[in-house]
Amino acid sequence: MYRSVQCLVMTYFLWYVFISQKAYQEIETRPESSVYTEMRGVGLLTDTVMDVVEYVRPSEGGDVISAILRREVTHDQIQGVCAEDISLPSAWCTSDSDCVAGEVDFDGNGQRTGLCVPYYNHPTNKTCQIKSWCPIEKYAAIREPPLVAAENFTVFIKNSIHFPKFKVLRTNILKRKRYLNRCTYNEKNLDCPNFRLGYIAEQAGVKFSELCEIGGIIGVFINWKCDFDLNPSDCKPNYSFRPMNIYKNSPDPGYDYRFAKFYSKDGNDSRTLIRAYGIRLDIIVHGEAGKFSIIPTIINMVAAISSVGICSIICDWVLLTFIDKNEVYSQKMFDEISEEKVEGTIQMTSTEQLTITTFGSTHSDLSEGVAL
Repeated sequence: MYRSVQCLVMTYFLWYVFISQKAYQEIETRPESSVYTEMRGVGLLTDTVMDVVEYVRPSEGGDVISAILRREVTHDQIQGVCAEDISLPSAWCTSDSDCVAGEVDFDGNGQRTGLCVPYYNHPTNKTCQIKSWCPIEKYAAIREPPLVAAENFTVFIKNSIHFPKFKVLRTNILKRKRYLNRCTYNEKNLDCPNFRLGYIAEQAGVKFSELCEIGGIIGVFINWKCDFDLNPSDCKPNYSFRPMNIYKNSPDPGYDYRFAKFYSKDGNDSRTLIRAYGIRLDIIVHGEAGKFSIIPTIINMVAAISSVGICSIICDWVLLTFIDKNEVYSQKMFDEISEEKVEGTIQMTSTEQLTITTFGSTHSDLSEGVAL
């Protein structure tokens, strides 16, 4: 049993601590990283050609990039007065007294004028009048079909990472430049930095049709785990994908945002309001590198040698507690020393000089068998 416990302890340190966890290395876990992204692809939406200028935000790329998959468009809005959204219960009214001038509903679209007016083409329904961009989005928005072709669009991700402790700079772009325009990342082509949007959604476990409907956020994780005891050029990233927002039972599922295109029409400042539903990619980089160092090696070797001493403690505890003949083992392990005490008398059989302190007094005697 003693040898078995020793074997387990040594196996733990040799296999797990030194081989698996590489405890002989100095580790750096906070590298410096830079990410550049670029979306590529052209799709046809009804009779309109959609290129990267139309559907990519932001256009310059970064560690966050999004592609518009579906739009709800409100054309020709101008500054004026109009009826508030009828879906807001607080906007309903029957007379002007129900609408307080200057009041702002934070769920609404503008500032109230104090008038109660018919709701657009529903004369029997009335809501409070507001100052806003009119007509309001809820009433006038036009739902466009999804950009189905976006499933085959690709995003180019360039990542550079620097480990200052070891003075090593790595990038996910190979020196062969021509391969960039021809490759797409998959299980058979792990060095390609071009990722198809449909593949990203599939790996994240999200249906692309669901992304087209309500949008979504997906995290693209780039993990660098490098061993600089080997050739630094062998250090390559691993990619993984997972959804970053909750679709079901969420008050605000998916991903959408608004932006506007401003222009002048008939001498009035006008705008087209666009509510965009799309896929947003968050590029998240993790890095860890290690290299042999004598200090962590010595520390962990000392810990391993010290831990071997635990083996005897474990074996003694088992033998003294659980085996049938624990009393026999106890007698072999421990020497018992008995002292004969009779009515407060201590008999000493030593021929050596004894010095005993009793009640503050000191007595000495050289004789054998002294009785005090």
